[in-house]
Amino acid sequence: MIALDVGGTGMKGAVLDHGMRPLHTVHRPTPRADGPAAVLDAIAATLLDLNRSAAGSGLPVRHTGVAVPGIVDDVRRRAVRSVNLGWSDLPLAALLEERTGLPVVLGHDVRAGGVAECAMGAARGATDVLFVAIGTGIAAALVCDGRPLLAGGYAGEIGHIPVPSGAGPCACGGSGCLETVASAAAVASAYTARTGRPVAGAADVAALTGQGDPVAGEVWERAATALAEALATAATLLSPELIVLGGGLAEADGLLLNPVRAGLAERLTFQRRPAVVRAELGDRAACLGAGLAAWRAAGHPVTRQADGRPAPGQEDGRPTTGQTTRQTTVQTAGRPSTADRTGAPAR
Repeated sequence: MIALDVGGTGMKGAVLDHGMRPLHTVHRPTPRADGPAAVLDAIAATLLDLNRSAAGSGLPVRHTGVAVPGIVDDVRRRAVRSVNLGWSDLPLAALLEERTGLPVVLGHDVRAGGVAECAMGAARGATDVLFVAIGTGIAAALVCDGRPLLAGGYAGEIGHIPVPSGAGPCACGGSGCLETVASAAAVASAYTARTGRPVAGAADVAALTGQGDPVAGEVWERAATALAEALATAATLLSPELIVLGGGLAEADGLLLNPVRAGLAERLTFQRRPAVVRAELGDRAACLGAGLAAWRAAGHPVTRQADGRPAPGQEDGRPTTGQTTRQTTVQTAGRPSTADRTGAPAR
């Protein structure tokens, strides 16, 4: 499979084998400053380069998965809206197929990351999962009853839930959204605004918080409180058994997870109380999720090997050479569940 994760600043691509191991990789900047047409050109060129790398190694490409930000309609294969990349109702998958000659399945970057975490990361075996990516913005992937929720591409915009501790106008046109206080960009800008001292990003604020900087501590606490408020709303509505936090802010680990856990415990009464864990796949998640989507689009269900790695179920009615396709179970939240529940159709 070829997998490509297109971000607002960079693209991460790979040729992946049956075990989702990268055989060739590329990292390139996303030329968004040059306009949406230049971004489309860069994506197509990257896919062609990966295809040439695969061909040079004697590897036939079965399918291609591309994950992009914004509002993405997986079923219609269109990039409905992307403020970062300048797209509006773009038939992206069809355009890439036309330019590359490759079959393309299109998906949302955060949903792809959530599916990957469910298949081979922190949410292995869980059936109801909320995966939240906290970076420049905040978005979520919802897996309910083992299936990713699409809703025409609009599901999961948790960053635009209004929170009592939200700060002012949001880029979406609303006000008081979670992103205005708890995104990595908001945390860094809030610290700079209060102190007059620029920081490189939220990681610097996390480090200063750990060192006892009082302003950093207040900014961090405000962000964690807002996140707990939004997650309590999501937990009441969706009842996930597991919340997986990823993205740059989650790199702070316990500094973020512990106050979020405490905030949820304070706010939830009768609701199912989800476990809150850190994502395992890091910045590889969306690329791996795009690869999983490509594998499934090629007609191969993904099961799990005895060692926990994903592998194709069967190929042409036979087990894939060198791969054990016996489905196994994993232990999550104290009970066994069949792994890789996201093989079911999205809804």
